[in-house]
Amino acid sequence: MSTYRLTLIAVLAAMATVGRFFMQHIPNVQPVTAIIILSAFFLGPLSGFMLATITTYLTNLALGMGIWTLWQILAWSLIGVIAGFLGKFVRRHVRLTLSVFGFFSGFLFGFFFAFINYLVSGKFLGYYILGLPFDFYHAISNVLFIMLLYRPFLLLFNRELTGFNQRK
Repeated sequence: MSTYRLTLIAVLAAMATVGRFFMQHIPNVQPVTAIIILSAFFLGPLSGFMLATITTYLTNLALGMGIWTLWQILAWSLIGVIAGFLGKFVRRHVRLTLSVFGFFSGFLFGFFFAFINYLVSGKFLGYYILGLPFDFYHAISNVLFIMLLYRPFLLLFNRELTGFNQRK
């Protein structure tokens, strides 16, 4: 991995961290998932994994570190890896595909935490159902951030990577 790529991942992690700090007063509305999805789509699964790990660690240093940090890292890393593999196969209707994936990622993130809660406490259904409105906020904000950030990210990554011109 090049120094430029590592620097780019660090800058993206800083951007996601600032976005999460800025939006922390609105429950589950944050640009982190969208930034991970877009970055992993263009840079690949490993970059998505690294970005998810760094961003989660940085944001939780200030917002509160706990056992949930590991689960956040795993959930966002899973989303990043899936988005990275989507980037290898999706060539048409990219913005629509990423928006749909972003929407479902909001629910995947919540389901992941409900499953972890089940493993820890034995309770799943109540926790999952009560979390659905927050998962919906997360899903909608992912779509909005992906729609807002897709074009700037496309231009940013076109400078580093070739072959994405046809994805406009």
